[in-house]
Amino acid sequence: MSTDTAPIYVIGHKNPDTDSICSAIAYAELKNLLHGGGYVAARAGQINQETQYVMNFFQTQPPFYVSDVMTDVSDIEIRKTQGVSGQISLKKAWNMMRALGVVTLPITDNQRLQGLITIGDIANAYMDVYDNCILSVAKTPYKNILETLDAELLIGESDAVFDKGEVVIAAANPDVMEDYIHQGDMVILGNRYESQLCAIEMNAACIIVCMGAKVSKTIQKLAQEHNCSIIVTPHDTFTIARMINQSMPISHFMKKDGLVTFKVTEKTEDIRGIMGQKRYRDFPILDQDGNYIGMISRRNLLNLRKKRVILVDHNEASQTVDGIAYADILEIIDHHRLGTIQTMSPVFFRNQPLGCTATIIYQMYQEAGIKVEPKIAGLLCSAIVSDTLLFRSPTCTPVDEMAARALADIAGIDIEKYAMEMFSAGSNLKDKSDEEIFYQDFKRFTSGKVTIGVGQITSLNGGELDKLKGRMEAFMEKALENNGLNMIFFMLTNILTETTELICEGQGALQLAGKAFHQDIELLEEEGLKEPVLRLPGVVSRKKQLIPELMLAEQE
Repeated sequence: MSTDTAPIYVIGHKNPDTDSICSAIAYAELKNLLHGGGYVAARAGQINQETQYVMNFFQTQPPFYVSDVMTDVSDIEIRKTQGVSGQISLKKAWNMMRALGVVTLPITDNQRLQGLITIGDIANAYMDVYDNCILSVAKTPYKNILETLDAELLIGESDAVFDKGEVVIAAANPDVMEDYIHQGDMVILGNRYESQLCAIEMNAACIIVCMGAKVSKTIQKLAQEHNCSIIVTPHDTFTIARMINQSMPISHFMKKDGLVTFKVTEKTEDIRGIMGQKRYRDFPILDQDGNYIGMISRRNLLNLRKKRVILVDHNEASQTVDGIAYADILEIIDHHRLGTIQTMSPVFFRNQPLGCTATIIYQMYQEAGIKVEPKIAGLLCSAIVSDTLLFRSPTCTPVDEMAARALADIAGIDIEKYAMEMFSAGSNLKDKSDEEIFYQDFKRFTSGKVTIGVGQITSLNGGELDKLKGRMEAFMEKALENNGLNMIFFMLTNILTETTELICEGQGALQLAGKAFHQDIELLEEEGLKEPVLRLPGVVSRKKQLIPELMLAEQE
């Protein structure tokens, strides 16, 4: 994947709500219309029932799920060094490395990695002193010998393998040769007829004739009868003796045990430490099926391509997709308080005190002179209706309502009727587990050294909310521990009565909420408060009514 084709993710917060999902889709569409593609709507969690209703109503696919934006091996520039056969010669491998400018060659068989050979391995093979059996011990193919010695095969099969015997030089008289040539040997000799005849009659496996000397028909016929190969090379004896070990197959010298390989899906932060501990220069990369695809080196990590993201509907580090510290944030479009996200370089940051991010996105369509298509208009309208509770929330501004009604006209929907249907779909919690309900719309907030979590359920059905109260109280004890929070709160918000029942969990949570909303907890307990639940008339907004009051009370 090159930098030019890598997607830019437009993504909302974890446990995404309708605004987070719909704004991501609409803004990715706007960016693609303005810049010709490359922007992908994404989500950092599962969509809730309300949002699913919106997706179904406007026949839209949910954004692409992204579990994290950490870089993985696929984001590194993988060097596509072609795998080679383990049967090629040391000399050929050396020449290939020089031509490719690499120091490591992967040995493969049907795309499966068999081993690695480095320039250092080849250099050691040249420098080590081997006995004269090494060629047969390495099971050297005859075609390697022909290639290495620039030779011609007069008699024999090039596909055959030299797998037993020694390599000897016939420098003595034939009567002396009989003492040191054995069956199966490879004999290097000159153009002397007597020496050639002696080697064949001693059942040598092969004779190598140097200096390009001609071999008589008689010797050729005799060699065929004795199954002795004849190789003719233009090189002299010294050169042949020096070069012949270069014909050995690299499989004999390759590293095949304890290879350090990485899958394309592995995170770069995980492999960075491993690469630092090893002295290897190159590391093979495998696909998800275990097939070899290329090589990387430590130097490749310096040119790492970070994933590029645009954040919508949030700017708190605790709410964003995992791994954001390793990503390149390009833009932030939001309507919440300023959070804790830090960027390495300046970014385009648009933050407006409106009831919904979708209202900002609609403004950006208008500013760019781009017509909003009915489907996109429906998504943006749904987001505004959801975030403002159909204009009941104190976060709602005249700009939000005006935008929602204009978008409803474009989408061709009756906004009041549609809103009730959407809210009803979102508050249908019969088949959901406690965990699904609790995390459906859950966010973390930090103030100084205190971290709190706040979940919220909005419903048209007061009876359903009452039934949830006991379930959520029991679940929140576990949620407090699992999330490593100081306090945790859950809002059971009745859209029709515009009232919230606030469940409080954690040391000092009930007291903090009482202080924030001026309720005397001791007096309430004397009057019979048995549950850690406060009734908050007129409170429906987490962003504008609950969080600011809790944070202010905590700081005091």
